[in-house]
Amino acid sequence: MPNAALMERRNRALGAGTPLFYRQPLHIVRGEGVHLFDADGRRYVDMYNNVPCVGHAHPRVVEAMARQQATLNVHSRYLHEGIVAFAERLAALHGPAIESVVFSCSGTEANEIALRMARFATGRRGILCTDATYHGNNDLVGSLSGLGGREVTHPDVAAFAFPQAFRPIAPGLTGEALTDAYLESLESAIQRLEASGAGVAALIVCSIFANEGLPDVPPGFMARAAERVRAAGGLVIADEVQAGYSRCGQWWGYGVTGFTPDIVVTGKPMGAGLPLAATAASRALVETFRRNTRYFNTFASSPLQAAVGMAVLDVIEDEGLIENAATVGPALKAALEGRKHRWNAIGDVRGVGLFIGVEMVDADGRPDGEQAVEVVNRLKDLGLLTSNAGAHGNVVKVRPPLVFSQDDADAFLFAFDAVVDGLRG
Repeated sequence: MPNAALMERRNRALGAGTPLFYRQPLHIVRGEGVHLFDADGRRYVDMYNNVPCVGHAHPRVVEAMARQQATLNVHSRYLHEGIVAFAERLAALHGPAIESVVFSCSGTEANEIALRMARFATGRRGILCTDATYHGNNDLVGSLSGLGGREVTHPDVAAFAFPQAFRPIAPGLTGEALTDAYLESLESAIQRLEASGAGVAALIVCSIFANEGLPDVPPGFMARAAERVRAAGGLVIADEVQAGYSRCGQWWGYGVTGFTPDIVVTGKPMGAGLPLAATAASRALVETFRRNTRYFNTFASSPLQAAVGMAVLDVIEDEGLIENAATVGPALKAALEGRKHRWNAIGDVRGVGLFIGVEMVDADGRPDGEQAVEVVNRLKDLGLLTSNAGAHGNVVKVRPPLVFSQDDADAFLFAFDAVVDGLRG
């Protein structure tokens, strides 16, 4: 079916305005490894999707899904050893303070559980977040979003300036002075919550500030921020939906930015396409949450989720995907950094592991979101799928499945050179 006809059907069925990537949307029909294929058989290198983190249609994941569905999949309120074993294995990937898990089906759900868990534990309502973050779509979690210039206005939410070195909060600040300046912004947010009577229940951050544009975080910021939040009586929530599961060349992004969370949220990559998310914390925090809510989820804590979740962990470990992210990602980042002197359009290159952001700027060094969108669409036309993100929408976002190889990186660099060479043409 021609794309235009499918679009018309889609608008009727789903409602016009349902989001799609690219100016000329793709009709994708199949995936394999790091590749996606459209309805005409054209192959694309997927450099965006962290949902199929071990690669599209990985045979071990597919087999585990089919085998378990053919055997048993039921509501969560039955004993099942596979569910228990998966929770134990997931908790063990963290430090000893993380002991128990609440499973759900999406990052939004898992973040809401984390926020409610913190509120029950502390007896306070106030939530701290950055001024350009995103953690999900429902009413509570969606109230934290400051992306696209949207102001955070919920009375129980206080936003602070996200920490970054490229565009510092005040001109000329670097090093410890810059860290102190961002801590002052956080402290101001803490004081606003205390003055309102909400108090501080939790700080929630993506461990590597992915939606903010993968900024280079001033030294020691996160460890000191965590100290201040705990001194105010709050807990620290690490949203690892994008940063975790080996994306950063290690299991968790909070190891990169140097802090220890009280609650960890994971999502998208856990099920490699099967809806699966988790909120992990100490047993005391989890059981306090359960006493106050009697929480259950019809489709979570299922045998199917456990089987697929285990298969994903097996593939990451058996196929050396942590090591791959720690090798291929930095090499690609270094190659992109080496191109900054060739084009004024590249303001900065940032990232960790297989998660890289290329900040596009105009002739005066200002954020250029239109140019980032142009790069993304031209790369698509050359067969490489990326997207744009960041506080100003001007960061070309590179976040491929973890099976992304050096050969794939070389192909991307060849296409990227051609695209940026043609930007001013």
